[in-house]
Amino acid sequence: MSDPLDNIPWHTLTGPHARFAVGAGAVRRYARGFSPIAAFADPQRPDFDTLERLCEPSEQLYTLLWTGAPPSRWQVHLEGTLLSMVRTADPVPDDEALDAVPLGAHHAAQALELAGLTRPGPFAVRTIELGDYFGVFDGERLIAMAGERMHAGSLREISGVCTHPDFQGRGLARRLMNKLIALQLRRDQTPFLHVMASNTGARALYRQLGFRDHRDGLVRVVSRQ
Repeated sequence: MSDPLDNIPWHTLTGPHARFAVGAGAVRRYARGFSPIAAFADPQRPDFDTLERLCEPSEQLYTLLWTGAPPSRWQVHLEGTLLSMVRTADPVPDDEALDAVPLGAHHAAQALELAGLTRPGPFAVRTIELGDYFGVFDGERLIAMAGERMHAGSLREISGVCTHPDFQGRGLARRLMNKLIALQLRRDQTPFLHVMASNTGARALYRQLGFRDHRDGLVRVVSRQ
């Protein structure tokens, strides 16, 4: 059996997050309002005919691992190399005394604004409903956050890690991630994450937190014309 992490969007959207997904056959995607991610049972044999019925014209979706030429009526806007990393360290990190607030639906607009400013990856107004999210506030302003997105089996993704540019350099992202790692390890889950291969600074931080490279693959942003 292949490692679920090798096609984690598919195993997520047909497993624990099936209730957040739409699709049929060998295609799934998060429903609108959640993260704009599509998945294929076999990324090298993608069923774009079915996917076309699941999205609006010009709606942009992220796909992982699909490397073929785009079919007619589809275009690729962006592409790059995405690295998956898994935490292999044994110790449970200290859940540091950080004034982190659980984020709920009433924080969605602020979370979307922060994600739009810092661009941590595919994010939408209901993404924070996909797992536990925590944020740090300066007064009423959300200045840092991190949370959970995809998961299958014991694998649980840490995602949406970002800090407002005015508050970077204070270790907020690291401390929020340690809080999530500790939470997941107490659940007997295996933390993993995705990062652009070109983001050497983030990769160095994640290695300090006990993550190791698993595999890299192509990520694309696509839409139907």
